[in-house]
Amino acid sequence: MTLVHWAPEDLLARIDDVLTVYAEAMDYPPDLVAARRGFVAAHTHYRGFRAVASLDNDDRLLGFGYGYRSGTGQWWHEQVASGLPAEAAKFWLTDCFELVELHVRPDAQGHGRGYAQLTALLDGATEATVLLSTPEAPYESSRAWRLYRRTGFVDVLRHFRFPGDERPFAVLGRRLPLEV
Repeated sequence: MTLVHWAPEDLLARIDDVLTVYAEAMDYPPDLVAARRGFVAAHTHYRGFRAVASLDNDDRLLGFGYGYRSGTGQWWHEQVASGLPAEAAKFWLTDCFELVELHVRPDAQGHGRGYAQLTALLDGATEATVLLSTPEAPYESSRAWRLYRRTGFVDVLRHFRFPGDERPFAVLGRRLPLEV
């Protein structure tokens, strides 16, 4: 396995692979995944965009992660801010790296790829905090939750509902730098 840092154009060149991994990891239907194409492409233009990818020896995408500097006016930022008390929003969102996606194909999980992607993505991030959202799940049944807890992420907002998704989500955060 090779872990590489991707520039925006690298992610865009592999957007079909990225969306396939996203669909497999999140168990989303094809119509929802197709709708994400434009959002993912737009994210590559956001300030502070960073991306990583895990590739096998045949250049097959095993996993990826990306994020950028969160800011006022961005959809996710505004949704999370609306769910937090003002002081919490100020602390978490003022100088924040928004971890938008971090996924590993289900058949490639359990080998430390998610951890490697997370640490590579956050290594060198200059923001004070990092936030992410993940579907609510029993701790014991979710590799993602175990990874986030193991790397020091704490609850910021629980059982939050984003428009357009019926599932409850947790918003998790931690201070940076990531030293685990």
